[in-house]
Amino acid sequence: MRDGKRVRVIGAGLAGCEAAWQLARRGVGVLLSEMKPKSFSPAHSSEAFGELVCSNSLRSDSVQNAAGLLKEEMRRLGSLVIRAADENRVPAGSALAVDREGFSRTLTDVLTRHPLVTTERAEVTRIDTDTPTIVATGPL
Repeated sequence: MRDGKRVRVIGAGLAGCEAAWQLARRGVGVLLSEMKPKSFSPAHSSEAFGELVCSNSLRSDSVQNAAGLLKEEMRRLGSLVIRAADENRVPAGSALAVDREGFSRTLTDVLTRHPLVTTERAEVTRIDTDTPTIVATGPL
């Protein structure tokens, strides 16, 4: 935080990457913990952050529906995940689909190079209750 403390974010999936980015861009130090490459879930194969394990589509990008409207709101709020998606977009009609590797590489590069983000490649097995912590480990 601004008083010299950091917020720990556990998990560098989509939610963890976005949380780390939003904190850092507001001047808050972040310790971003990611278990890969030391440990992988059955669905993961890449060491990169924000790995998309199913479809490469982030659904509709049309502001005429809820999914597209949410993406537009995220763009306006400076979302790193949406910026990475836009930078790695592939043709998919009205959907926002991405090149998976490029998307993950963008997230990884931006966060590992940010001066307020420290990354830790280790599985977290205990939460320090004295440290503000966001658990963003996802469903896997």
